[in-house]
Amino acid sequence: VQLVESGGGLVQPGESLTISCHLSGDTAGPYCMGWFRQAPGKEREWVSTIDSDGSTTYADSVKGRFTISKDNGKNTLYLQMDSLTPEDSAMYYCAAELGCYTAWSEYNYWGQGTQVTVS
Repeated sequence: VQLVESGGGLVQPGESLTISCHLSGDTAGPYCMGWFRQAPGKEREWVSTIDSDGSTTYADSVKGRFTISKDNGKNTLYLQMDSLTPEDSAMYYCAAELGCYTAWSEYNYWGQGTQVTVS
């Protein structure tokens, strides 16, 4: 399984940004897909997950502002981020696993990350 994120960048506070993650290789799964983020000097933290049946969960810090979705035909995961604040600045990683977890250590498949900076 290979995961490749894209779409990060520099935005101003209050703006929106959508990042993507393309899944290739053994795409059969079924996989739970998740987004994590890590700011310098901080632990990697869970942001959101979407299960194979489409059910979604969000961290309290992003609930109501971020939306996770996926396009199964394109094997692509998305994270739409609205009302961004400087506290959202981090490297964002997508992850895949056969079950849904909020602990990053439970995931075996990771992308290389895409940087989101809000300033």
